[in-house]
Amino acid sequence: MKNIKHNSIHLPVMIEQDEDGVFIVSCPVLKACHSYGKTVDDALSNLKEVIEMILEDEKPVNLNSFVGFREMEFVTA
Repeated sequence: MKNIKHNSIHLPVMIEQDEDGVFIVSCPVLKACHSYGKTVDDALSNLKEVIEMILEDEKPVNLNSFVGFREMEFVTA
């Protein structure tokens, strides 16, 4: 029996919810890596499929550098 080596990478995922209650997820280090779902779990499952398709085409050697998220407050009139 052959040993199969599995590599893992850790990717940041941003989760948002729109005005209709739909969860929008994206992976900022992969270009065009977005999906959505009715629940967070659905959205993450859908995003996993997108990530798998992206990684089939390209290996994660030139990932964007993830710096972090910040929240900014804006006061409107």
